[in-house]
Amino acid sequence: MERGDKATKAWVIHPEVKGDRDARPADPALSEAVALAAALPGLDVQGSEVVRLARVHPGMLFGSGKIEELKARFQAHEVELVLVDGSVSPVQQRNLEKEWGVKLLDRTGLILEIFADRARTREGVLQVEMAALSYQRTRLVRSWTHLERQRGGFGFVGGPGETQIEADRRAIDDQLIKLRRQIDRVARTRTLHRAARAKVPFPVVALVGYTNAGKSTIFNSLTGAEVLAKDMLFATLDPTMRRVRLPAGLDVILSDTVGFISDLPTELVAAFRATLEEVLDADLILHVRDISHPQTDSQARDVETILQSLGVTEATPLIEVWNKIDLLNGGGRAAVQVQGDREPAVFPVSALSGEGLDVLLAEVARRLDEPREEEEIVVPFAAGRLRAWLHENRLVLSEQEEERGTRMRVRWTARQKDRFLTL
Repeated sequence: MERGDKATKAWVIHPEVKGDRDARPADPALSEAVALAAALPGLDVQGSEVVRLARVHPGMLFGSGKIEELKARFQAHEVELVLVDGSVSPVQQRNLEKEWGVKLLDRTGLILEIFADRARTREGVLQVEMAALSYQRTRLVRSWTHLERQRGGFGFVGGPGETQIEADRRAIDDQLIKLRRQIDRVARTRTLHRAARAKVPFPVVALVGYTNAGKSTIFNSLTGAEVLAKDMLFATLDPTMRRVRLPAGLDVILSDTVGFISDLPTELVAAFRATLEEVLDADLILHVRDISHPQTDSQARDVETILQSLGVTEATPLIEVWNKIDLLNGGGRAAVQVQGDREPAVFPVSALSGEGLDVLLAEVARRLDEPREEEEIVVPFAAGRLRAWLHENRLVLSEQEEERGTRMRVRWTARQKDRFLTL
């Protein structure tokens, strides 16, 4: 993080343990870790490397020879912060910080810092604070930063306006209890909002996918909104919803959600469950994939795993949107198009150029176009709001004034009729 105008010099390490069959490929994992570091303002990444280990050393993570080698490298580059792309125990963290004379963040701590910097809604801020406290509770071998601060983040990396205090489990637990109460209140409000949206006569389409897959770019293209859409991990944290009129004339609610990532900290999965529950209310899920990414298949598996953990079942229709085809070479692009033609639930697109979006939207409309029936109703003259709502949603086929009010012939879905009856 920044100290005044000075950026913090950082170094990124991805430990690769020999024989770990569950580990991600080292080079792509390191690239993602560097991208995570780039997503946190105020860091100047001096270098990065894969460190191969025969085994994990319980007290120091690395062997003594590697520790000395890295120490010399950090001193040569005046490194102040080391980012370890993996899990580091509190004891390992304390020992390495003492040996190297730097601050150290593991993968969980780095992601928490990014989330703290990006959260904007009240619920998002509360959830990140609770996740950070849960994380810090396991690390009482070192001091933690009180949440009353002048900047975003949690002080894992240092910065101005922070007040370091000695904290014990009781202090953290008391704070967690307060946060849970606040989150419960916000969650009740969200439940009321969801109940209100359930009365809206439009189906809900949720965009999900690995972070930086292009969800927000697609969202902006379809809605005309200005959601932050950068080539950056976790550009979107708080859910955004907009009403969209599809070319076929169907109105839908489009929801942009937080991006997923492999090894997402368990504290954050729990803390953001309420936010991600937007996906559970969806009538259709669009799983946006960066099809140009070398790890696109493993990223897709990570997303599917998190969706399953949230309780999303196969009953919810899902379309795979293979984004960023503009980044593929001729052969790769042709192969993707062929596979898209063969698989009815796969749609290659370029959110940047707009290529393929019209075909995708036509499929979304086809999936969501519910059965409609025609019906005659009489709307009293005094109920101008009801009449206006019917016209606004283009449900009126004909109308004629009579003594009791306006006789209107409408064509609507069961969802729209139910919404009308609650107005």
